[in-house]
Amino acid sequence: MALTDKKCGPCEGGVPPLASSEVKRLRGEIEAAWEVVGEKKLRREWRWQSFAAAAAWVNRVADLAEQEGHHPDLHWYYRTVVLELTTHAINGLSENDFILAAKIDQLGGVK
Repeated sequence: MALTDKKCGPCEGGVPPLASSEVKRLRGEIEAAWEVVGEKKLRREWRWQSFAAAAAWVNRVADLAEQEGHHPDLHWYYRTVVLELTTHAINGLSENDFILAAKIDQLGGVK
């Protein structure tokens, strides 16, 4: 089943972060622009043509995150948006991070 067909599940901790092999496998299912940082988070940067375009896209990501119940760390600098995905409850990556990354990839937009 594709990541985009899955729904983020609750994660209250008590489970280990993904193993390196699973991170590598799931990494192949999201766009190449995502960077795996220390096997603890996914990071990606977007550059927009205007502040308004960045704001509109951030709002779309926020709506998606609410629907999924999994929320990225957002860093917004005028026309540049940096997203970081991690599962804070386990201090590392879970499948939820890859599910949300794949769905964010579908939002598209001008970079």
